[in-house]
Amino acid sequence: MNIKLIREIRGSAIDISVEKGTAVEELYRQYKDSLPYTVLAAKIDNKIESLEYKIHKDCRVEFLDMRSQSANLIYQNSLILIYLKAVEEALGKVEVEVENAINKGLYTEIKTAGPLTAKDVRCIEQHMRQIVADDVPFVKESLTKDEAIARFMDMGCPEKIELLNENPEMRKIPFYSLAGYRDFFYGQMVPSAGYIKYFELRKYRRGVLLRFPQISSPDKIPEYVDEKMLYRTFGEQNRWGKLMGITYVSDLNRKIEEGKFRELIQLSEALHERRVVEIADMITRQKKRIVLIAGPSSSGKTTFARRLCIQLRVNGLTPLYMSTDDYFVERKDTPLDEYGKKNFEDIEAIDVPLFNKNMNDLLAGKTVDLPTFDFLKGTKIFGKRMTSIKSNQLLVIEGIHALNEQLTCEIPKEDKFKIYISPLTQLNIDSHNRIVTTDHRMLRRLVRDYKYRGYSAQNTIASWPKVRAGEDKNIFPFSNEADVLFNSVHLYEICVLKKYAKPLLEQITPEEPEYSDAVRMLNFLRFFKTVEDDSAIANNSILREFIGGSVFVD
Repeated sequence: MNIKLIREIRGSAIDISVEKGTAVEELYRQYKDSLPYTVLAAKIDNKIESLEYKIHKDCRVEFLDMRSQSANLIYQNSLILIYLKAVEEALGKVEVEVENAINKGLYTEIKTAGPLTAKDVRCIEQHMRQIVADDVPFVKESLTKDEAIARFMDMGCPEKIELLNENPEMRKIPFYSLAGYRDFFYGQMVPSAGYIKYFELRKYRRGVLLRFPQISSPDKIPEYVDEKMLYRTFGEQNRWGKLMGITYVSDLNRKIEEGKFRELIQLSEALHERRVVEIADMITRQKKRIVLIAGPSSSGKTTFARRLCIQLRVNGLTPLYMSTDDYFVERKDTPLDEYGKKNFEDIEAIDVPLFNKNMNDLLAGKTVDLPTFDFLKGTKIFGKRMTSIKSNQLLVIEGIHALNEQLTCEIPKEDKFKIYISPLTQLNIDSHNRIVTTDHRMLRRLVRDYKYRGYSAQNTIASWPKVRAGEDKNIFPFSNEADVLFNSVHLYEICVLKKYAKPLLEQITPEEPEYSDAVRMLNFLRFFKTVEDDSAIANNSILREFIGGSVFVD
């Protein structure tokens, strides 16, 4: 058989011949020594397959390493399974919760009778490294729904049984075994533990951090930074979930099945409103003059900023809402990225000196000629926005660089209040299968892109790696600079987004490079009930920014 093999990301294809039934892993071994990083999976004609996949026809094969989002998730799944097996070996049969991404890793809690110790964590890590050193194989089983339910009953996992009972689309249930430890994972795995070379365990608060390489540096553990505010926010989200009686997707589905969707909306919106009021009160008490808001794509920044402005007005202030988008440098001066293309997301693309001068002049009571950026001509236009503010006014500014001190380097720190916003869900599929925040955001974005920008789901998925790279450089490193963090998630929202996203994803055909991501997202959406009637969602809800009907979005 003839195949076109792509060995490297953005590499060219080579033509080779293989025998029918050749495993991708066997093919990888032939080129292993010439590749920069460990290959974890392959894209076969735009569909993600494990390395154990056997080639049975002429096709296109692309090796995937940690620089691929799909391969990165496979690495995480495999690492979690090794971790769960090691916990069992070190501590016996105890309950483990894989909760959320934090501190460049995954936060987990082990439900031991007494406090978990640093010695316990070291023992678990030793067992993990032995499993890796022994290159213990991962064994996949594909069970019928009845077989899977029977196994979950034996394992004492009622939430997993409920999840299967509620999903008629799920006919084959993937189980993975590692040295006798069995569990359900809906994603792919590597063939054996020896592929998982880099990881680190840390005792953290009440639990354990399971840390691993990131897409940008596939062969090293990232520098440790304690994201204390993020931890508190996840804890708050956990409390909100308990308040609404929702821990896993099965709980959410049951609430919707029982006709409690309207109640979920009311509770979730009330919690959002309370938090916005708290933040507005903090700004008022501290007498801040400039509020800076930043967050990754599809966080709901516009709606949040508008709602915050309303609450500030309730407090007797008169905020002026602005965006940094009008402060781009002239198009000819825009910096270039590594591929020689104009990089509009770099802070060097912003006219920082002019921005600082304008903001300080406004705060000093001067009348300022604020620019308006003409995106067609690539230049700032002056003379249309002569603006001044009164002593009781403050500036509310939204932009991707808002938390970067370089943007406001000439503005006194005592005048600034920084807010980081992101949808951070504590909701998981079950105790060991988490919902990836980036997938959640991409669902928001592809629905919004289609509705407001006329972009297909294919376009949104294709641009997502570049969006994520920009966030990793310009947004996430500065999140700890924030004074507060606003979690913009609604626990129920994926059930709403599903109605809009599913038909868009289904339009992507197997011939298109984005098909593999579309399949992964569709498989993920299978776990959620669909909410067909979303009319109960208020027009000032953050979710309306994406699905339409927002009072704040034109």
